[in-house]
Amino acid sequence: MEVADGDHYTTACHADATVFESHESNVRSYCRSFPAVFQRAKGAIIYAESGKAYIDFFAGAGGLNYGHNNPFIKERIVAHLQDDGITHGLDFYTTAKRQFIASFVENILSPRGLDYKLQFTGPTGTNAVEAALKVARKATGRSGIFAFMGGYHGMSLGSLAATGNLGSRGGAGVALTGVHFMPFPHGALKGIDSIEYMEALLTDSHSGVEKPAAVILETVQAEGGVVPFPTDWLRRLRELCDRHAILMIVDDIQVGCFRTGPFFSFEPAGIVPDVVTLSKSISGYGLPMSLVLIRPQYDIWKPGEHTGTFRGHQLAFVGAAAAIDYAREHGVEAQVARKGEWVGRFLKEHIATLDARLEIRGVGLIWGIDFAKAGGSETANRVSTTCFENGLIAETCGRRDAVVKLLPPLTIDDALLEKGCQVIRDATSKCINA
Repeated sequence: MEVADGDHYTTACHADATVFESHESNVRSYCRSFPAVFQRAKGAIIYAESGKAYIDFFAGAGGLNYGHNNPFIKERIVAHLQDDGITHGLDFYTTAKRQFIASFVENILSPRGLDYKLQFTGPTGTNAVEAALKVARKATGRSGIFAFMGGYHGMSLGSLAATGNLGSRGGAGVALTGVHFMPFPHGALKGIDSIEYMEALLTDSHSGVEKPAAVILETVQAEGGVVPFPTDWLRRLRELCDRHAILMIVDDIQVGCFRTGPFFSFEPAGIVPDVVTLSKSISGYGLPMSLVLIRPQYDIWKPGEHTGTFRGHQLAFVGAAAAIDYAREHGVEAQVARKGEWVGRFLKEHIATLDARLEIRGVGLIWGIDFAKAGGSETANRVSTTCFENGLIAETCGRRDAVVKLLPPLTIDDALLEKGCQVIRDATSKCINA
């Protein structure tokens, strides 16, 4: 293969995916659904090496809430690098970490009346979930966990044990224990009052189920098919946890950081979880960072009981502090509320009307089109593929991948948001009627 001078490769090297298919593990996934070689990105647009532009309704699986290469955040990160700022700091005290903590407490926690200790676990969401489960078990002296059918919490063994997807669980290679799955009030189990069910388990001396250390949940099951928990249900769950001295863990990794409108997805329910996990967009720039928020009375770690080489990613701290400033100065919360209302209305008026069997669910800027009763995964995958062919990236999720998920950057401009939704409408119309 011919190689050009300097840092430039030949067209042949850039134009195909041979090097990936020949040398990268079979575990690769998203590249199979979106088979292009991507080169650069800005805002809500990703450009392939071919020059083709794609509207991004995927946003790094929720890791790019503020868009690709957000200039406000990038400027802070570049300045840190140009000043020879520390990039790797373990859990040393650093200027960048101090600035992030101070800003997070002042702008996120205090205005909401929240009092949490911050634990940096790095580098990904599953590390935060592992730490959350460990500290709950340590604080209560109990080992069991309640999770919910359809929930997704990560791919390392502890978080995978609390993940419902059998395909994901199948990769573990060992038995995944210590977690009881509770019915989720959706689909075939919609008629089951899961709060009453848990109450019965916890009060029946013959239920065979011991009191757990914690209950873990996403307020909107994202990978599970974009299914929000009702706010009154969340309040009842909080009350159940209080009655039985069970810690409530909210996994806000994908639906936090303004994705549903407010910074935390649980805010509309008026509840305060005992532990919250954050990752994905917390760094503001797609950099690896994860964070566990722990009520002070449960922060009983001994020094070094949970560590991680990259728990002090300084560029992520810089980006995270910049993202807080950006969100405040640009009214991101209000933007999401306005745009989310528009998207919901568009989907219901222009897509749900294409077929009565389609179900629309969502909140803020996370929405799903459920094809379970309208061709299932076959139709959903055709819609996703057709969208990609027409310049839009939108993944499938949920049971049997029958849901097309809309997850654009929160900063997407109105015209591009409308154009992306029109691409999905056209693809749905074509595939439903095929």
